[in-house]
Amino acid sequence: MAFTVETEDRTDVRDVTDRVADALPADADGACTVFVRHTTAGVVVNEPESRLMRDIEHAVGELIPDEGWAHDEIDDNADSHLRAMLLGGSVTVPVEDGELALGTWQSILFVECDGPRSRNVEVVVH
Repeated sequence: MAFTVETEDRTDVRDVTDRVADALPADADGACTVFVRHTTAGVVVNEPESRLMRDIEHAVGELIPDEGWAHDEIDDNADSHLRAMLLGGSVTVPVEDGELALGTWQSILFVECDGPRSRNVEVVVH
C-alpha cells in the first residue's frame, strides 16, 4: 500500500500516522514498515506537537548547513541528501489487531528535506 504526501516548504514535517493506520488491513498482526522511496526525505517516530515539529525542521538545518557541499555542483541539494540520511528512510512499528502499537506520545512523521514536492510513502505489513 502507498500514499502521497504533498509538502509546501523546503523542510516540512508532516504527521502521517492516520494515513499509515488507514493502510493497514483490519486483521493485521506483526510489523508495519513505513518506507520513503526518496533520497531527500525521511521518516521518524516522534511526538507530533507543533512546536517540536518546527524544532525538527530547525535542528536538521542546524546539523547540516545549506551550502558548501561538492554535490551542490550537480543539483544544489546535497544538504537535503545528508539530512535525509541522518533521519533514515524507514521505520518499523508493531501492529496488533490491525492497529499501530505506538507509545502514548508516538506518531509517524514524514520529514521533507528538499521540498516542496509530492512524495510517495510505502506501507508494508509483515
